[in-house]
This record gives sequence, structure tokens and C-alpha cells, in this order.
Amino acid sequence: MTPADEKELSEIVAGATGPLRVKGGGTRAIGRAIVGEVVSVAGLRGVELYEPGALTIVARAGTPLAEVEAVLAAEGQRLPFEPMDHRVLLGTKGEPTIGGVVAANVSGPRRIQAGAARDSLIGLRFVDGRGTVIKNGGRVMKNVTGYDLVKLMAGSWGTLGILSEVAFKVLPAPAAAACLSLTGLSHDRAVAAMSAALGSPFEVNGAAHLPQTGQTLLRIEGFATSVAYRAERLADLLAPFGPAAVNHDGAAVAAIWRDLRDVAGFAGRTGDVWRLSVKPSDAPALAARIGGEVIFDLGGGLIWALVAEGTDLRARLGDFAGHATLIRADAATRARIASFQPEPAPLAAIAARLRAQFDPRGILNPGLMIG
Repeated sequence: MTPADEKELSEIVAGATGPLRVKGGGTRAIGRAIVGEVVSVAGLRGVELYEPGALTIVARAGTPLAEVEAVLAAEGQRLPFEPMDHRVLLGTKGEPTIGGVVAANVSGPRRIQAGAARDSLIGLRFVDGRGTVIKNGGRVMKNVTGYDLVKLMAGSWGTLGILSEVAFKVLPAPAAAACLSLTGLSHDRAVAAMSAALGSPFEVNGAAHLPQTGQTLLRIEGFATSVAYRAERLADLLAPFGPAAVNHDGAAVAAIWRDLRDVAGFAGRTGDVWRLSVKPSDAPALAARIGGEVIFDLGGGLIWALVAEGTDLRARLGDFAGHATLIRADAATRARIASFQPEPAPLAAIAARLRAQFDPRGILNPGLMIG
């Protein structure tokens, strides 16, 4: 079923007699398989409002992400949170939608400075499990009505409602960028270097460590003269970690961080991929216990891990301060191992009450996020 508008979407949900599998662009095959009738938001398409001067954009949920980004780029603006394209890592087809970005709270390396999708989200409309249309937040940055509900929907993976419209605050695109590269650092030294860079006044908005290539990478963006000055000063600050090569080629820098954003280093390779959110100071020790290849992002606060197929990485690691999400695995592994981190009992009880409130019949992506 592909409703043409929000009213039709509401009628479909209200009249549903069984589970519904919510589909955006079909690019994120994450979580357990859902048995149910497919409801696609592909018909809910188009940018409804864009005010460059107010730094806001409103689009229907099925609008391709590429379309939104093209509209913004024409005015020298961008989404602040650098959404990942999961097609690279997962080998999926389709086209990412702006609603899917919100539903999965997708972000990239710039999250360390700009936050995730939910931090730029200022309003939305969605259809809950009863078929009721709910509007929350607004279309301008100063309107924060219903702030908590806006943030709640981001990352809910279609289990609380089906998004029909989203509104974002946006930012100007930078005029220039530079990437500093250190080589040969251990995990501990790399995290120390990234922490020093992120704690500096030089506005670093990307910090990653790739053990496979021996590189530790740092990104600076802004006006050309500012980027040149900050890159030079940052290289001086990092001198105790070794000489830093500085790349000022904007296209090359964009390509480096696009590959990092999309975890291209693990694309097309045998093995399961996990995403771990941890304290940066814990990352080196956890990486040693993972038993596979790793990539550090967000200054060490995010670990991408490539491990043998069928590995239950949570069982291998035991208790740690953070959470682990199974991002890429075959259907059998995803059926056996919960993709999303099991919640502590108090949080699980709250989540269950929220689902009961927004989807009392339990028909929206049932079981997707539950272990």
C-alpha cells in the first residue's frame, strides 16, 4: 500500500486488521524481519516549505534525502548532522528518504559537533497506531512546542507512528575544509590525540581513527582563511603525537569523510557489522576484546566493528558502559540476536507504556526493536 497523502495514510492505519511493515526507501535492513502488510510512504513526497533566511525546511516524509539536500545546496545550505547512506555498508538498493532519516535518527561524523538528526528536528506530523494524525513542534526554529514528542519520534523506527512530514533547522554550508592526518598511532594514542583536538578551540567537527590504514583523521570546516589558520594551529597542538599532514583539497576532504560516514571500509566484505556507542576512554580496551577489525569515529565514542558472521558481540564483551547495535548480518543471525541493545527493566517498562499509548493494537513494525 502506497498512500498518496496523509489522509489516506490515516485511513489505511485506522482500517488495518493486522501488522503493518512501514517502509521508507528500503535502504536500512536492520532489525528482525517484520511479517505484515507493507505501507510505503513513497507517495508522501515533496518539499513543502523552504525558507533559507529562516534556516528551516519542511518536507513530506517520503521525499528522497537527495532531493532535500539538492534544494539546500542550491542556497548554500545543508543538513547539519551529515546523514549516513546505509546502502554502501548494507549493499541495499532503493533511495533514502528524509522520513527514514528521522525514524532511524541517522547521522554521521559531524554528530560530534552538530548532534544527530533529532537535534536539528523542530517539528513533525505522524499517524499513530489508531490512525490519528498528530502534529508536534513547529516550522520555525523559535517554536519548541511539544519538544519532547518531536525528539521521541526520532529513532523510534516506525514503532510509535508513521511519519508524514518533518521540519528541520539547517545551516550554511562551509566555504572550505581541511583534513589533518596522523599516522601510526596506537588506539590509546589515537584517542588521546582526538580528545586533544576536540578539546581545543579550533572547532574540529570530525575525529576518526582507522587502524587498517594507520590513520587518525581530524576535520575542520569554515571560511578559507579561518580553516587555514586553525589547521596550522591544530597541527602545532598535535605535534607531540607526530607530524600532521594537512589536506586542503575540498573535494578530496569530502570524499574521505563520505567514506567514513558510510563505513565504506567494511562494505562488500564478509562478516557482521556492529555499531558500539561507548565512552571514548573505554574504546581502546573494548577494541582489543572485540576480536575483529574496528573503526573509531566521534573521537572514539563510536566503534564500528567487523566480526565473524553469527558473532554475538554483546555476549563476547559482557557488561560495558554503552550499547551495541547489530547493523549488518544475515536474516538468520538477526532472528537469533536482537539488533538493538536490550533495555534495562525500568526503561523497557517505559518503552512498553509508550508503545501501548501510541500503538495500542501493536500493529506498527511489531517486534522490530524488541529482543
